[in-house]
Amino acid sequence: MTIQTLFDLDDLVAFIIRARNHGYVGYAKEIKNPQRPGFKEFEHYKEGAFEYVDSYAGHFYAPGQEVVRFNGMPVWNMAYNGGMLPRFHGISELARETSEFLKQALLKVDINRPFRGPSSYIHLPFMYMDKSEGDITNFKGTEKIFLTSDEVFRQDYIGGLIIHKK
Repeated sequence: MTIQTLFDLDDLVAFIIRARNHGYVGYAKEIKNPQRPGFKEFEHYKEGAFEYVDSYAGHFYAPGQEVVRFNGMPVWNMAYNGGMLPRFHGISELARETSEFLKQALLKVDINRPFRGPSSYIHLPFMYMDKSEGDITNFKGTEKIFLTSDEVFRQDYIGGLIIHKK
């Protein structure tokens, strides 16, 4: 089945990769009035007809969402849910270090798998692993972070194109 869009899928992928550098990963400024109260939402990134919105809630366990709009209409999203494993909740310094490492890993995203980070990334003492299936139109996966050999973080994600009624 061929999916028809008003934009080129390669352009969407390239935009998402650039836009992430202007969201959570790129230390973007948090906006004061998020679309969803209680969420941390970052300044929207716009480029031509594309707009990127990045938001999440929580700290140790922090579900979130990325949305791309094209000419004001949502056309792609990714939702994720997870965070520090329960036995590490309350250990603020480890959560901060893990978050910083996660940002490093997410900057290494593969254009052929532009969902989260690369399949693997190591910067001792941390290791990032990501397994996914699908493509930019419909995907799911799980990312994990290990401190030496101990899993400290796990997050599931799912996403793809948003198809509107004609």
